[in-house]
Amino acid sequence: MAIVVRFLTKRFIWEYDPTLESTYRHQATIDDEVVSMEILDTAGQEDTIQREGHMRWGEGFVLVYDITDRGSFEEVLPLKNVLDEVKKPKNVTLILVGNKADLDHSRQVSTEEGEKLATELACAFYECSACTGEGNITEVFYELCREVRRRRMVQGKTRRRSSTTHVKQAINKMLTKISS
Repeated sequence: MAIVVRFLTKRFIWEYDPTLESTYRHQATIDDEVVSMEILDTAGQEDTIQREGHMRWGEGFVLVYDITDRGSFEEVLPLKNVLDEVKKPKNVTLILVGNKADLDHSRQVSTEEGEKLATELACAFYECSACTGEGNITEVFYELCREVRRRRMVQGKTRRRSSTTHVKQAINKMLTKISS
């Protein structure tokens, strides 16, 4: 919640309901292209069916853990596995974020551990602080949009190519029937 609010308003909200789920619409110019985002900020309280519905809904995901809470870091990989299962056969577009970088004195997860996990997940990694604005929170969301755009382009080319292949196969079958 705090990272989304920081991204959208450039402010930090000290008190909020962590069980509240919110959807935001935001428009930004990224690499000279206007992008409309719909951001679902889940409360993390949802049941399995609700969570899977959210996963089907999303095109890109920001997985956030708290650098002062090893348990939140350890939840990332199981969550990614569920994402992979729900989004099958598509690869999941995601960014890994370690939040609360301003609380380095209470750190339980090293930057290197975050980087290593991001490498395993084949995604970008950022550390930031929703509280102070440290790290580039805007870049997290912009990079996710770029990744979603790249995936769409690749999948679009694949779809067109496979459609063309199907048309060629159909024409070849028709020509074979006509010539025989």
